[in-house]
Amino acid sequence: MQIHPLITDSKTLAAFCARIAKSPYIAVDTEFMRENSYWPELCLVQVADPHEAAAIDPMAPGIDLKPLLDLMCENEDVLKVFHAGGQDIEIVHNLTGKTPHPMFDTQIAAMALGLGEQIGYGNLVEAWMGVQLDKGARFTDWARRPLDKRQIDYAIGDVTYLIQIFPKMLEELRKTGRGDWLDQEMERISDPSNYENLPEEAWKRVRIASKKADVLGRLKALAAWREIEAQDKNLPRGRIVKDETLADIASHPPRTQEDLGKVRGLSATWRTNDIGARLMNAIAKHQPLGKDEMPDREPRRPGLGKDGALVADLLKLLLKIRSRDINVASRLLARSDDIEALAAGVRDGLSILEGWRYEQFGRDAVDLVEGRLAFAVKGGRLKMTRTE
Repeated sequence: MQIHPLITDSKTLAAFCARIAKSPYIAVDTEFMRENSYWPELCLVQVADPHEAAAIDPMAPGIDLKPLLDLMCENEDVLKVFHAGGQDIEIVHNLTGKTPHPMFDTQIAAMALGLGEQIGYGNLVEAWMGVQLDKGARFTDWARRPLDKRQIDYAIGDVTYLIQIFPKMLEELRKTGRGDWLDQEMERISDPSNYENLPEEAWKRVRIASKKADVLGRLKALAAWREIEAQDKNLPRGRIVKDETLADIASHPPRTQEDLGKVRGLSATWRTNDIGARLMNAIAKHQPLGKDEMPDREPRRPGLGKDGALVADLLKLLLKIRSRDINVASRLLARSDDIEALAAGVRDGLSILEGWRYEQFGRDAVDLVEGRLAFAVKGGRLKMTRTE
């Protein structure tokens, strides 16, 4: 494989993208910094096809990333391969409003092949290539320039091995007949709505005990205000106001801006400064949460109760057995909330009762709940047995 020097100009990047656009698949990875910012700062992009690979410097003066972004989001003929690509996809979405498509995530594929719940890239490379990666540059400052050869070599390794692993995984998925299992998961993680940071939706991420419409309406207004402040200042949300402080203000709102000086978690300067004034303005303009937005006072699915909790435990044991028997990560096979809903009597809208999950687990799960399946120990091994 040809490894190119670091790409720092638009002409070289455009030519590189034009060549790899002829490949059926490419491997993609990014390096970024986000510890001190709201928006992740893209510092490096690594791309490879089966024949060539390059690292691209998005911080190079005047470089135009459009050919690369078009390849990611507009070219449906090239499959984009990531490993644990959620944050990489988020960065592309921030730049374009779109997500890479079609795409394939080797971490999710590894779950279907029985390689654990969330296998790291280093362990994936060791398992498939027999190579132990040098992780010395893992926690480097990718925003600092110039990048040295060790940093670039480390970053390039994230795609040069990935491009070799992907066809091996694909062949194994075909042999086991599990390729179709992943289609739904890949579409889910490439859904652009997963990566939108809408201020009006930010309140749903904040934990609060109250279910009163007025309190939740105040929380919605405050969370939207914080989201806008964080975006405008490019600071992490917690640097503006921490979640627990936001929830406390929503539950016990200050009457005047002067009272902000008494709120734990806020600086005393908020009594008189502009950001404190904007916080108070958000409180003043809030409206009680509408009925259509109010969270249900009762869980959407029936409560378990003591017996239901025991049934859920049995279903989780069944899940462990089935995961062991078919060698697939239990997390891919079934989610805990679906298992608990099934134990509580729900039968509609559960992913474990649809498609391949029903065939591999859901049918037996229903039979266990309804008394047609039981546990048995045979030869010191826990198995399932049909009841009369």
